[in-house]
Amino acid sequence: MPDFEVTDLGPADHLEAGEEGPDFTRPLVTDEFWEDRSLSDVVADEGRTILVCTPMIGSFVAKYIYDELDKRSWFDRADRIVGLTAATPYAVSSFLDENEHPFAIFADPANDVAESLGIAHDLDGMTGISEPRAAVFGLEPDLTIDSAWVSTEWPEFPPYDDLESELGLE
Repeated sequence: MPDFEVTDLGPADHLEAGEEGPDFTRPLVTDEFWEDRSLSDVVADEGRTILVCTPMIGSFVAKYIYDELDKRSWFDRADRIVGLTAATPYAVSSFLDENEHPFAIFADPANDVAESLGIAHDLDGMTGISEPRAAVFGLEPDLTIDSAWVSTEWPEFPPYDDLESELGLE
């Protein structure tokens, strides 16, 4: 991995295990289509869900995270994995198509969902531009969070081995 200047994001005031995750409706995007879906509908249809949050979908951080999840076959090992990013459905669809990832990602250009999860951060001090921190939440069918990891630096990547154990993906 190339060297990058690491920026301390400070502590996040994010939702923790035992708290109820927010329900929301946003376009859920695949490489073929998108439609408005609520998180509660996804969880009701699929059961336990892992919500993977990334910075802007065009960032190297998002690409590295989804490449690693694909390499580790998380999609085949979990009931359901969905992503969340502050990008348009067009950008998300293109990203998934170009990288051949099997994931579906919620497109939240206003970054409101990240705000409700407590993981939003301003992007390079630009007015009105924010994105999610890299984060992974395990959600029970009633949207109770059973696992939470949130980055405190940029760039920072999930501790995949630890999360696989914590999320029961071994």
